[in-house]
Amino acid sequence: MSAIRAHVRNGQIVLDEPVELDEGAEVLVFPISDDMDDQERAQLGSMLDESFEDLAAGRTVDGAAYLRELRSRL
Repeated sequence: MSAIRAHVRNGQIVLDEPVELDEGAEVLVFPISDDMDDQERAQLGSMLDESFEDLAAGRTVDGAAYLRELRSRL
């Protein structure tokens, strides 16, 4: 699933467009830093979309195992 755009209005997170989620679905909200421009935000969004696709396809690496491999190269 790609990122969902929303804005804060009157202290509440309001989605920019309707989205269908299962009842009780967990969502994570990451505020966008004010120091990013539109191009940087678009690039971040694309990178996150790609990451979610990799995760869904099982293209992941165990973080601890990867760190052990890196340390073994030193």
